[in-house]
Amino acid sequence: MSEKSIAKKVYLDHIATTPCHPKVVEAMQPYFREIFGNPQSDHEFGWQAKMAIEEARGKIANLIKALPQEIIFVSSGTEANNFALKGIANAFEKKGRHIIASSIEHRSVLTPLKFLEKSGYKVTYLPVDNFGLVNPDDVRNNITNETILISVMHANNEIGTIEPIAEIGKIAKEKGIIFHTDAAASAGTVPLDVAQLNVDLMSISAHKFYGPKGVGALYVKKGVKITPLIHGGVQEAGRRTGIENVPGIVGFGVAAELSDKEINKRIGYLIPLRDKLKKGILEKIDHVYYNGHPSERLPNNVNIAIEYVEGEAMLLSMMKEGIATASASTCTMMSLETSHVLQGIGVPPQIANSSLVFSIGVDNTEEDIDRVIDVLPKIIERLRAMSAIYPERQ
Repeated sequence: MSEKSIAKKVYLDHIATTPCHPKVVEAMQPYFREIFGNPQSDHEFGWQAKMAIEEARGKIANLIKALPQEIIFVSSGTEANNFALKGIANAFEKKGRHIIASSIEHRSVLTPLKFLEKSGYKVTYLPVDNFGLVNPDDVRNNITNETILISVMHANNEIGTIEPIAEIGKIAKEKGIIFHTDAAASAGTVPLDVAQLNVDLMSISAHKFYGPKGVGALYVKKGVKITPLIHGGVQEAGRRTGIENVPGIVGFGVAAELSDKEINKRIGYLIPLRDKLKKGILEKIDHVYYNGHPSERLPNNVNIAIEYVEGEAMLLSMMKEGIATASASTCTMMSLETSHVLQGIGVPPQIANSSLVFSIGVDNTEEDIDRVIDVLPKIIERLRAMSAIYPERQ
């Protein structure tokens, strides 16, 4: 067997999803067969399940410094975003029909906004600078008497830039406007405090920080009115009905608890790996763009665009070497479109299509980073040798 065939596989796509933490898997197990009751049932089996849900609710609330009753369980970050946008739009439509959002939001924000536009709402999409930052003054200047909602993501899932959410939230609060932030890319990865951020709603997804897939949460500040998307039951105080995913919620709670305890340690581990990867790529490969803010960014994100090669060819070549990464957000890749985020920060389309997104996890090692730094330059050299537009071939 060759050395390449037995080489360790390297996973560097943690923004797409993370592996479940072993303690998360262990905690979930009893809720599939032993504590399997319907949480709404009025007997011991139901009571046990209900208690487990409430315990998890408290752990998730602690993660973002909220109250337990402000946490609503949903199926995903996508549902949380849809719930926030459509639920607030419906609840406040008599007050106004204007919404403000950034132009680089996740598709699970942009798509429901397009839906609302077709339903008669007006949406202002704010530009960002070359680092991907929203200017708070742009938010203030676009507020009208009809504005009912502002939605700006906490951190961008592609370029890792962390937005000035607290400042934007302060503006929203001064104007009496509901403020939502999509924190799916950052919750559990960096510390969050809903009060300090001045947010009224926050979307969270468990599988982004070592929890299970198929479960998320929407934080709704106490006193904020929101219209449910799903009707027909009493779960989640009538705000999100349908039988609860008890094992998933339990796992979500444990993942939140672990992140809350370990978050600073994790950040301290990830940043040196991130910076080593960035440094190694920039030193060994020419014609490279480093995308996103240089410092105000997620601790595990490296987004680069490499000229004179195609993103898909790089991805396939990396896969052959046992290295998993991404060319853009998962949702953008599936739609075969140039990343709207890279376009939004001014990266030319032909270069945006040559992007790679590395997202590092707590199980990655220095050896994993060294492997990428060794393999990627060789891949780029080979691909450029076949390129008719690479300057050194002219």
